[in-house]
Amino acid sequence: MKLLTVLINYKTASMTLDALAAFLASMEGESDFGGVVVDNHSEDGSFARIAAEVERRGWAPRVRVIETPRNGGFAYGVNAGVYSDYAKAERPELFYLLNSDAFPARGSVRVLVDFLRDHPSAGIAGSYIHGDGGVADTHVTAFRFPSLLGELEGGLRLGFVSAALASKRVSIFPVPSEPTRVDWLAGASMLIRARVFEAIGPFDDTFFLYYEETDFCRRALAAGWMTYYVPASQVMHIGSVSTGMKVPQRRMPSYWFESRAHYFRKHYGRAYLWLTDLLWIGAFGSWRLRRFVQRKPDEDRPRLLSDFVVAMLRRIGA
Repeated sequence: MKLLTVLINYKTASMTLDALAAFLASMEGESDFGGVVVDNHSEDGSFARIAAEVERRGWAPRVRVIETPRNGGFAYGVNAGVYSDYAKAERPELFYLLNSDAFPARGSVRVLVDFLRDHPSAGIAGSYIHGDGGVADTHVTAFRFPSLLGELEGGLRLGFVSAALASKRVSIFPVPSEPTRVDWLAGASMLIRARVFEAIGPFDDTFFLYYEETDFCRRALAAGWMTYYVPASQVMHIGSVSTGMKVPQRRMPSYWFESRAHYFRKHYGRAYLWLTDLLWIGAFGSWRLRRFVQRKPDEDRPRLLSDFVVAMLRRIGA
């Protein structure tokens, strides 16, 4: 098999089916591909409903539906699909990760496939992502690796500092208009060579959610596989439907802090993590004070600073 797509469902059966339908429509004219929908232990009837619809719509056996024994997060679900019996039997050359709330335009997956074919050193390729408002609703999904200076820039938000640290800023903005090598991509629409998995192994499922793509792309780069942002491949993405994080009034979940800490500890060590934490707390605290004095709009997550400090202190006591 040339390509196997992996979709992770968690209590969003209707949207997952819509995303699967969009993927299949985008593959019109192609034949050597399949799909695995992984229900991440939704326990709301999603598995049975999706399986029944796949049969009813005639998508089986090209598309298989499997269920995990627990909700282990995004990386855990991806691994369940990539290492499923279907994948082992078909031995795909490429794995296409598609979010359950992402909808590729016709031909968009083929654009990524062609890019990897034409660029042998590229191991991962991702799409231009926009919201349901069209190109005016562009999502930033191409990034640099997080670092101490990147955390300083993101926390402080001070003009001359941001200008000086532009090359360390995590988000790449403006969004590239041409194929561009990047450090990592959001996993909403990501094509990965099977050889990358063979070289570095599965996604690290210690990450429940967030930072798993960052870690995977970093490990791929260490093994010699580059990551590219390919804007000609276009995908509409609603975003954070399963987690509810699209609502700006929601606090950051505990697993975001845990994933961030795991990433820095894994790749830089404990001392670097603590230094980065303290630097971010000082920088973000300064920003919050400046925002209050200057009466700027408050667009941060509620209690972000206090939640960050509490998460850090819990790690000390663990």
